[in-house]
Amino acid sequence: PNWEYPLKRTSMAKESMKARERKRAKMVEKYAEKRKALKEAGDYEALQKLPKNASPVRMRNRCKLTGRPRGYMRTFGLSRVMFREM
Repeated sequence: PNWEYPLKRTSMAKESMKARERKRAKMVEKYAEKRKALKEAGDYEALQKLPKNASPVRMRNRCKLTGRPRGYMRTFGLSRVMFREM
């Protein structure tokens, strides 16, 4: 066809998703010592009673500039898109 595709989509994450991730990071930091103590004691029932978001497994690596969750490069803390633009 003679019509053209849109040139570029922005790859910014929603602010609510970035905020949710920051909230998780705070919670992981808050409960880190308690989780470690419970794990060493082998008290898994008490560990289950902690909030879900207190587990570091629920964290998602995101680009520092855009918040994009996919194509993340750990070495630089950026997504592949931002890495190529730099």
